[in-house]
Amino acid sequence: MTEVENKDSITFDDFKAEVLNDYKLARISRECSLLGRKEVLTGKAKFGIFGDGKEVPQLAMAKAFKNGDFRSGYYRDQTFMMAIGALTPQQFFAGLYGHIDLELEPMSAGRQMGGHFATHSLDEHGNWKNLTKQKNSSSDISPTAGQMPRLLGLAQASKIYRNIKNITNADLFSINGNEIAWGTIGNASTSEGLFFETINAAGVLQVPMVMSVWDDEYGISVHAKYQTTKESISEILKGFQRDSENNGYEIFTVKGWDYPALVDTYQKASQIAREEHVPVLIHVDELTQPQGHSTSGSHERYKNEERLAWETQFDCVAQMRSWMIENNLATSEELEEIENEAKKEVNEAKKQAWLNFITPIKNEQKELETILLQVASTSENKVFIEKMARDIGSIKEPIRKELLVTARKVLRMVIHENGRSIITHWISNYFNAIQPKYSSHLESESQNKATSIQEIAPSYSNECEEVDARLIIRDNFDAIFTQYPEALIFGEDSGNIGDVNQGLEGLQEKYGELRVSDVGIREASILGQGIGMAMRGLRPIAEIQYLDYLLYALQIMSDDLATLQYRTHGRQKAPVIIRTRGHRLEGVWHSGSPMGMILNAVRGIHVLVPRNMTKAAGFYNTLLMSDEPALVVECLNGYRLKEKMPNNIGAFTTAIGVVETIKQGVDITLVSYGSTLRLVEQAANELESIGISAEIIDVQSLLPFDIHHDIVKSVSKTNRLLIIDEDVPGGASAYILQKILEEQNAYQYLDSKPHTLTAKAHRPAYGTDGDYFSKPSSEDIFEKVYEIMHEAMPYKFSKLY
Repeated sequence: MTEVENKDSITFDDFKAEVLNDYKLARISRECSLLGRKEVLTGKAKFGIFGDGKEVPQLAMAKAFKNGDFRSGYYRDQTFMMAIGALTPQQFFAGLYGHIDLELEPMSAGRQMGGHFATHSLDEHGNWKNLTKQKNSSSDISPTAGQMPRLLGLAQASKIYRNIKNITNADLFSINGNEIAWGTIGNASTSEGLFFETINAAGVLQVPMVMSVWDDEYGISVHAKYQTTKESISEILKGFQRDSENNGYEIFTVKGWDYPALVDTYQKASQIAREEHVPVLIHVDELTQPQGHSTSGSHERYKNEERLAWETQFDCVAQMRSWMIENNLATSEELEEIENEAKKEVNEAKKQAWLNFITPIKNEQKELETILLQVASTSENKVFIEKMARDIGSIKEPIRKELLVTARKVLRMVIHENGRSIITHWISNYFNAIQPKYSSHLESESQNKATSIQEIAPSYSNECEEVDARLIIRDNFDAIFTQYPEALIFGEDSGNIGDVNQGLEGLQEKYGELRVSDVGIREASILGQGIGMAMRGLRPIAEIQYLDYLLYALQIMSDDLATLQYRTHGRQKAPVIIRTRGHRLEGVWHSGSPMGMILNAVRGIHVLVPRNMTKAAGFYNTLLMSDEPALVVECLNGYRLKEKMPNNIGAFTTAIGVVETIKQGVDITLVSYGSTLRLVEQAANELESIGISAEIIDVQSLLPFDIHHDIVKSVSKTNRLLIIDEDVPGGASAYILQKILEEQNAYQYLDSKPHTLTAKAHRPAYGTDGDYFSKPSSEDIFEKVYEIMHEAMPYKFSKLY
């Protein structure tokens, strides 16, 4: 084990005061857990999951946690958050009640259940704060081990800042890479693949990460013997221990009830990680869970009397109390006084949090009651409406749903009466005021949001030559890395060979291995690297080799990245770019277009589907000017096709959310994206020869979709619509159809039934014939359009079959 230098000596009185303060924090946190459970059981809160039993190790961790550091943790870390000054008891209860006021519930403004913690990295305008001057916590998520991939990136950012100079605004995010990323997880969740994938990656990358495992021997009701080989995560990870010849981890084990040992362990871990950039695993065992897993059940159902008695004896707060008395740091009477103060403080905080939560709703309740009585006074249904007004007014602890349910039912009763305008006005105003509290910030609302970036067209000289399209991507990345020192790219085969399609050829040699990097086959933690580094001001491009492999990372995309701005009410962001390639691939595992699955999982991330490399390069340039995450799907079969080389490489942009009409027509509108457009263009040319004029629209951006509603303008001209997609039936094509018909109201212009032409429901068989019989071909497109035109004009277009 690495030795650490002794801290400057302090007086006994100073030491005693610090310990007593720690004990009071532990008691405050414990009282929050105990009272929080009661609030759930009495119905004031919906659900509770608390940090009782983990208080003392979290105090020790907080002592080693410095400004600029980041936590990526677990929903039981309330004591830690209190210890770093990022959570008050009143805020704890505001989170438990789901208060939608960000000032009073700064973790998520009621969007996440209590126990999910965050600090604010952004100000109210979406601009970065100085993260080196505050203690930081990335926003928690509930999916077990889902915090692990992001933790890797948060740690890697320190390595980048330590080794790469001249990064834009680096002083807002790092002081010479001295920051640690601190991870926490429950012992049972270490069984998840995301844990092992991230642990391995951190060992390879050698990043400053301290990973704490809170081990209370259970995962809900399931004992460790069913969770972990040898029932010990530190035992099975011994092979990761570094030695004189090999990099790896420093691994510590420590009892969760041993206050002085915990403090010493965390100080050692901090020094190793911070100075040497070596990852550290701290296995904190012999912890307890005094109230069981959550408010949904009792642990007496699955723990025997012997275990329950042991938990009472080795409760970490009780053990700390005994240690203080045994070492003459406090008397039992002094500690009782602290305990009583803690109870009083927490009870007052709970009362104030509830008052803050319920008062505005009660005011809205009174307002509605007055409105209903006013409406009733002139209504034929006066008796019924007055009763509903009395009923709504009598609810002691109303929720907003109850107010709206009543108001909307009354509306039905007065639909033909004068009171209708009064109640509709109230309902409309109420929705306008309240709905954004639950729905805002899915995407950026700052001045740098992606859709506000203006398009700059590629320009061409008279002497411009046609080149392999991969060279446009390569040269554009070259320009990006020169213009943005904070930009970096990493993925499988991205470094040494310049990616599998040579789109990064020669760039690692030019910019170094930290900025253009190879990584292992581990898609979830590749994305996690991107999320974490983006949360610390870098502009990472995380490369997933093929679109189908993105499914390994889909859970992290959906549960973490896509929800980040939303679940923090716009106070954290991670503008990572996910680069991949797909479309028109062959075979079951490389079929290249699970787009419907992606679209319905990643709302909050832009999904961009450029048809060629110039368009793709423009998207990268746009995204680096914005503050939002995105997935860019390049066309795998487009790298060797010829495109003109622009003379403003690195400067042109592709507008996000804007479609492009690539062929004018009057008979039918054909909508598609990606590589399939080449087949659409071929079919359209053949249709032209028989007198059918097809207009072709390239979607370009699936999320967001056609923000200017240009497709409906085309349909109003052609009166017919066909969507061509290589995804399965009901996949992306159904999404596109809903957008055009329902959102853009294109149905009113149709003279023929709208159609979709998709791949078959199965995945394509291997080989060219497998592709031909599985996905739309140019012949399929020709014949489908012909069929539509035959139905409309049978006298002009005879039946084909």
